[in-house]
Amino acid sequence: MLKVGITGQAGFVGTHLYNTLGLFPEEFDRVDFQKEFFEEDNQLNGFVSQCDVIVHLAAMNRHNDPQVIYDTNLGLVKKLTNALSATKSKAHVLFSSSTQEERDNLYGKSKKEGRELMINWAKKTGGKFTGLIIPNVFGPFGHPNYNSVVATFCHKLSHNETPKIEVDGEVKLIYVGELIAKILKEIRSGIGKDEVLVAHTSESKVSGLLVLLENYKTHYQDKGEIPTINNTFELNLFNTFRCYMDIATYFPVKFIQHIDPRGSFVEVMRLGIGGQVSFSTTVPGITRGNHYHTRKIERFAVIKGKALIQLRRIGTDEVLDFYLDGAEPAYVDMPIWFTHNIKNIGDEVLYTNFWINEFYDPTDPDTYFENV
Repeated sequence: MLKVGITGQAGFVGTHLYNTLGLFPEEFDRVDFQKEFFEEDNQLNGFVSQCDVIVHLAAMNRHNDPQVIYDTNLGLVKKLTNALSATKSKAHVLFSSSTQEERDNLYGKSKKEGRELMINWAKKTGGKFTGLIIPNVFGPFGHPNYNSVVATFCHKLSHNETPKIEVDGEVKLIYVGELIAKILKEIRSGIGKDEVLVAHTSESKVSGLLVLLENYKTHYQDKGEIPTINNTFELNLFNTFRCYMDIATYFPVKFIQHIDPRGSFVEVMRLGIGGQVSFSTTVPGITRGNHYHTRKIERFAVIKGKALIQLRRIGTDEVLDFYLDGAEPAYVDMPIWFTHNIKNIGDEVLYTNFWINEFYDPTDPDTYFENV
């Protein structure tokens, strides 16, 4: 089992990497990192000495003074290499650099020089080092106005603000889940490489991104429709957008009931994509679920009985409770990386309609069990 530590564990990419490592408990043991470790040599040395693998993600991306970015990022690398030398570490160190290395800015310069410092450490000590040169990364839980233009657009649109395009250039992107898969591949290989150019998986003009996200806002957030999704990039972008909505106040969404003397008719959902529809009956007191997905889109629609649907984002403690009653049919959609369940809290059998955007594949279920 490899003991893996992540500097910048609480950051955007760090959170995704930490949570993904947790999906493989027989392969990886996660060594906890706190940002305060960089302020105390003994704590940093203690962290480094525990690790078989260190993924150095800690860095400053934005600041009003570019010199602060440069000094901070180089300072973090120097502290890490000092700790590696002091502990005579044999860890495989992976360093997160950027395609901005060749640009004329201090952020890119700090990344390039940081990678060179790590290469020099490896050569002097016989250490194992891999330098990852990464394009623009997008995905759920990134910080708006900091991590990516996608994060900024998603936040503004989902909160009914109007995004502005500063420069309508071409951006080369990689989804955070795809980047994590690449990092895991390098960890598993156990081979050091001074320079690994991580290929982008999609390319778009900024205005093109905004058009897609505006479509998700209009169709999904405003109308409750699952939009047309043409490829993996659009699926990843849609799943990203969903996670920026104010989930706690958005759900449950009540259906429109068309009532006449015969009874009632309820349209459960409108789809721009296919998938699988099913329903379940649940006896009183029983809870279903307690699992999460990393790519699937899923809707729970309560059509008869009383239910409590609970959601909790992986790695956090806040539990969102949604109470639904078939007398007023409603639905809750499951964001990715949120563990969820549904419990019959009534006195009669609960009827629930389920939709998921892909057929169930027992060899690749994308279903990970964790109690809410």
